[in-house]
Amino acid sequence: MPLVSPMDIALALAEEAARQGEAPVGAVVVEAGAVLAAERNSMKALGDPTAHAEMLAIRAALAKRGTGRLDGCDLYVTLEPCAMCAGAIAHVRLRRIYFGAEDTKAGAVENGIRLFAQPSCHHAPEVIGGLGAGRSEAMLRQFFRSLRS
Repeated sequence: MPLVSPMDIALALAEEAARQGEAPVGAVVVEAGAVLAAERNSMKALGDPTAHAEMLAIRAALAKRGTGRLDGCDLYVTLEPCAMCAGAIAHVRLRRIYFGAEDTKAGAVENGIRLFAQPSCHHAPEVIGGLGAGRSEAMLRQFFRSLRS
């Protein structure tokens, strides 16, 4: 049986989100190789514009860990985080983030405001972009193409 990576889990969650009419984004928080939380976009389902996959995964991981921090943890997400999610990532002090597709319009890590590079940012995680980018980009293109048809 093949091992499933955290990004594979995030991509599967993104596919589930798309099937539910949500933008296809999935996120997984990992600590010492174990999955603490795995969530997908749920803004429509919850009627909550803050219910991004990253925010939901961070909240679930914090609840499971029982602390206000996720230091030593890594986040895998299928799309470059927005400013809101990047702010949360800094506040909980995630060690590292891996993301799939770049978001040239709303991304805030390698695009846009580049929050972690700002002098006012109190914590900057290590960032590795492009992991699973091909699948993430294809899912996003298909999802938004279907909305326009």
